[in-house]
Amino acid sequence: MATDHQNPATKQKQPAASNFKENFQGRCHELTEPCNNIQEAAVTKVGSILVLCGPWVGYEQPGCKGEQYVFEKGEYPRWDAWTNSRRSDCIVAFRPIKVDSQEHKIVLYENPSFAGKKIEIIDDDVPSFHAHGYHEKVSSVRVQSGTWVGYQYPGYRGYQYLFEKGEFKECSEFGAVLPHIQSVRRIRDMQYHPRGAFHPST
Repeated sequence: MATDHQNPATKQKQPAASNFKENFQGRCHELTEPCNNIQEAAVTKVGSILVLCGPWVGYEQPGCKGEQYVFEKGEYPRWDAWTNSRRSDCIVAFRPIKVDSQEHKIVLYENPSFAGKKIEIIDDDVPSFHAHGYHEKVSSVRVQSGTWVGYQYPGYRGYQYLFEKGEFKECSEFGAVLPHIQSVRRIRDMQYHPRGAFHPST
């Protein structure tokens, strides 16, 4: 995974003040393992991202905290290529995503501790819970297989929430302030899905 990619022969000549550039210009820093704070590598702003193999998740705050951004293999030349929440323009921490298996099953519950109404999704992407008859909030989640990303709004918009295999008893455990999730999709790693992954609509 590379950030602010440019020709390695010239990247060291760029002054620190030019760190925030789009379309793979400016200083470059490559990651092959988790990074709790990319600013410690003299990258003060991330303007574009190139994912050579993945998937990865980026975070708004150091220590993998704050708003989440999911990256699958591909090019992200501008900030709006990886988010449309518009709440923050900071991304400072990264880690690889755990890909569980080729099969995908997730159960989302209305109330904390897996109580209340639920919606169960197996091997499918759901752009709108409302269209599937589920109009409730999402306060807890069980991921039985696969890796998923949930979104605040229908159509894969708004804040993103990464769901790796396991249990999330309340919304704070998956990084949400409020229990609002209205769409979800599978993360399809190239190892299991050689034809590629999710392509956002333009």
